[in-house]
Amino acid sequence: MEQKIQVAIVEDIEAARKNIEEMINKQSDFILAGSFSNGEDALEYLVKNPCNVVIMDINLPGISGIECVRKIKGFNPMIQIMMFTIFENTDLLLEALKAGANGYLIKKNSPAKIPDAIRELFNGGAPMSAQIARKLVEVFQNQVKNEYNLNKREEDILFMLSKGLLYKEVASSLKISESYLKKKIHMIYEKLHVQNKTEALNKVYGSRI
Repeated sequence: MEQKIQVAIVEDIEAARKNIEEMINKQSDFILAGSFSNGEDALEYLVKNPCNVVIMDINLPGISGIECVRKIKGFNPMIQIMMFTIFENTDLLLEALKAGANGYLIKKNSPAKIPDAIRELFNGGAPMSAQIARKLVEVFQNQVKNEYNLNKREEDILFMLSKGLLYKEVASSLKISESYLKKKIHMIYEKLHVQNKTEALNKVYGSRI
């Protein structure tokens, strides 16, 4: 028999909470483990009754959703937590991920994506709204730029190479010649103090590629 995914909801707005409950109850492979209007009640329940996935709002009365994530991960790091919020602020996004959140969906354009996002989380994925994923890419690219003094074009080249694109594909995407691309790559190697593509990608991305 297929294992059912146990889902808990932490959402202070009753209408939103009820909508998610209804969505969960309609899925044959889900079980609604609990539904809470605040983080304190959720923590009290989850410490004794662990579930697979928690859908977590950020702006809660009392303890914040982010602090709730931190506490849940403290006593049970196996619980997968997806933020479901109105906030697209980069600082809040990063704070939530650092606290231990495994996914991040924006309320205004993602309600129908909740079931598939829960399944993705349960199977080891990290579901995110498109604009949130883009913010993470921008944050990461800025970190690369600051650390290695790479310009935007050099960042783009490295990022595409990290995704397995061939030189001709990178050149075509950037609308430059392959010979010019190779010159740019050589300049990147000099900045990074490496000898080849593998060393460059390992230095910048490490185990993240």
